[in-house]
Amino acid sequence: MLVHAACGQRYVVRGEPLPPGQRMAKGWPVSHYGPVPRFRADRWNLQVFGATATGEKYSWTFEEIMALPTATVTADLHCASGTTTVGHEFFGVPSAVLLELAPPAPEVTHVMAWAEYGYSANLRLADFTSDRTLMATHHDGEPLTAEHGFPLRLVVPHLYGYKGPKWLRAIEYMTQDRRGFWEERGYHNIADPWTGQRHSYQEDDA
Repeated sequence: MLVHAACGQRYVVRGEPLPPGQRMAKGWPVSHYGPVPRFRADRWNLQVFGATATGEKYSWTFEEIMALPTATVTADLHCASGTTTVGHEFFGVPSAVLLELAPPAPEVTHVMAWAEYGYSANLRLADFTSDRTLMATHHDGEPLTAEHGFPLRLVVPHLYGYKGPKWLRAIEYMTQDRRGFWEERGYHNIADPWTGQRHSYQEDDA
């Protein structure tokens, strides 16, 4: 069964408290399909593959990921279902660090974020390279819980949450777009909460 992060991340701009159509929710709801994966440090790694600049596949153990440079991002969580939770602090490895260690080929336009159980979410390269995109290991000063994506959760603050998978395992560099799990099932391919891009039928209006 496929597992996904159903809540998005914080991005308060334009003087608005919430994106259009969103309502406040209490706490930090847990939402996913299937069982929570069991973490085994000796079997876990994060990979980068696809159209890398060198043509090689890259891989890091959990210990190697934890030794990389880190940053903190403050984020609200916007779910495409219409709920928002606010004031989350995520700590982890910026996407820029991964891009430096495993640079994409010049023709790369998109990435696919792969998570446990085969869940996938496609992103424009510009979204993944945002200086606020983070591979989070901690939330509000504590390690992520298993239910919220430990050991690694992709945080993409300016998009709906289905673009930020829990239990991240790989980044695939792509030279053309390919829809991920929810995008194949009627969710918007871009997922900007500030313009209400929830459903694929809205793409024809763009």
